Amino acid sequence: MKRSAQTWPGYILGAAAIALATVLLKLLGAQINSTTVALGMLLIVLFTATRWGSLPALFTSLLAMLCFNFFFLPPFKTFSIASTDNWVALAAFLITAITAGQLSARAQRRAEEAEAGRQEIERLYKELRDVFERASHAEALQQSEKLKSALLDAVTHDLRTPLASIKASITTLLDEIRTVNAGDLPITLDRDSRVEMMEIIDEESDRLNRFISGLIDLARIEAGEMRLRRNWGAIDEIITASLDRARPLTREHKVEVKLETGLPLVRVDDRAVSEVVYTLIDNAVKYSSPGSRVRISASQGDDRMIRMSVADEGFGIPLDLRERVFDKFYRATRGGQTTVPSGTGMGLAIAKGIVEAHGGKIWIESNEAGRGISVVFTLPIGDDEEESHETINLVESVS
Repeated sequence: MKRSAQTWPGYILGAAAIALATVLLKLLGAQINSTTVALGMLLIVLFTATRWGSLPALFTSLLAMLCFNFFFLPPFKTFSIASTDNWVALAAFLITAITAGQLSARAQRRAEEAEAGRQEIERLYKELRDVFERASHAEALQQSEKLKSALLDAVTHDLRTPLASIKASITTLLDEIRTVNAGDLPITLDRDSRVEMMEIIDEESDRLNRFISGLIDLARIEAGEMRLRRNWGAIDEIITASLDRARPLTREHKVEVKLETGLPLVRVDDRAVSEVVYTLIDNAVKYSSPGSRVRISASQGDDRMIRMSVADEGFGIPLDLRERVFDKFYRATRGGQTTVPSGTGMGLAIAKGIVEAHGGKIWIESNEAGRGISVVFTLPIGDDEEESHETINLVESVS
């Protein structure tokens, strides 16, 4: 019913057009021939087929054939045909009109189907885009929640624990002074106890300072505002500075350093690179047993890059977690461990940002002995033409 409602104007307008053409062509009389009449009516059939489809075009073709026969083929005003040539002309006109009408109608249908297909594809594309945007938004929210949870856990542990130690120590020291001033039974602390409490306050204050510095470094990395102060320096001096700082951590481990002979100077921010090495040593100690070895090595590659690594003999990291350990605030137990060692989960994220800021890469490899892992990173040797102070965009480094 819907199709008929759409095409019925085609029947009326097709018939009206044939009638009008017949009148106009008849008025021209001897100035036209049968070929001109046939072409004129054929155009009407084609237009009808293009606009309203095959059935109105077929109807228009039959009506045009009757008008062509009745008014323009002798004997006129009769449906009989005297000459065989006119029979051929009439048949050719009818076949041509029907065929052209059908082809034109089919082309119109194909165009309509193509347009409908295009609209359907656009609709599906919009639906898929909406679904993808919703999924991306949900994923972003989920990641945001995980990040907030990890940040809250880190802040809760790494702020509250040192604050509790500082509070307990300072309270005890103050209580001793207050009882003496009040004349009450004094709380007596020997010199070693006082020194121990002051050392606790000092160590925990340093721990708070390191935590806050780590948060600031991460914020700078993500904002693309970390500044590298590049100077020419020696790899062995950078490693020595890291080991000196890490000496309290490595007392129960065997540290081995293996440097390739003749390493060139590198143009880096030695303080930042030393922080990377220290972080990797800290992790190696945390995730390996006392008495095990921590091996630090450096060599030069063929691509003007220095390759450095810190290897441990610890529990190892599963392959599917080796990329995640560089995420912010991510901490995972290694094979055989039941608890996560203390830490904020910021160290490797900061190390990755520093290495990539220098134009290097950092990754994790399995040790040849099959025990523990090696954290490997590369640094470019550098160029005299580089600026000594650079602002590096590190947004992609830890995102």
